[in-house]
Amino acid sequence: MMINCAIIDDEPLAASLLKSYAERAPFLNLIGTYGSAIEAMKELREHPAQLLFLDIQMPELSGIEFAKILPEGTKVIFTTAFQQYAIESYKVSALDYLLKPVSYDDFLKAANKALDWFTFKQKQQAYANDRFMYVKSDYKLIRVELDDILFIEGLKDYIRFYLNDGREVMTLMNMKKIEDYLPRPEFLRTHRSYIAHMPKAKSIERFHIVYGEHRIPISDSYKEEIQQYFDVHTLS
Repeated sequence: MMINCAIIDDEPLAASLLKSYAERAPFLNLIGTYGSAIEAMKELREHPAQLLFLDIQMPELSGIEFAKILPEGTKVIFTTAFQQYAIESYKVSALDYLLKPVSYDDFLKAANKALDWFTFKQKQQAYANDRFMYVKSDYKLIRVELDDILFIEGLKDYIRFYLNDGREVMTLMNMKKIEDYLPRPEFLRTHRSYIAHMPKAKSIERFHIVYGEHRIPISDSYKEEIQQYFDVHTLS
């Protein structure tokens, strides 16, 4: 996939170096280079960028302040000469933090991190929109409809889908990966070994969610979020 990116840096030499790096990366489409966050703000309204290589210390509006007002889908890689902003950068969910002078190797590693993030989000959105996925099981690709899932059980390096029709599908995958891909709060982790399809739950009894003959536990770590879901859907 191609990522539309922009560079925001008030140092012309640093901006020029980053521009040369971006033009060498085959998956980056550089749509603009700006000398300040204020200048970028005006242009990016009409020509949005998915990824910003953003300096921190700039006049009028700092990179940290600018990152706080960006649209949710816009990701940031900070480029700065100052180490002391690293903690603040992660508070605004920056993908990476590069210290100047930035080498091409470090730039490319950070850019690839962005590529992985956008590729993941694209797949996640596809699963949510299309309402199905394919999983590898017994040397085959098996289609699993999201609406057919009752719950998911984790078994070491495998997960097992329990489906409406009584079928069970097992695939090599960890719980964290499948949890990240599934839409929330439709699917919620109830236990380190279970993910519940919440609209399919028949009842909740003594810290267990009941699906007919199946009962899956709710551990203390996930109890509050599960309770919030049921509270929202409870008529009182």
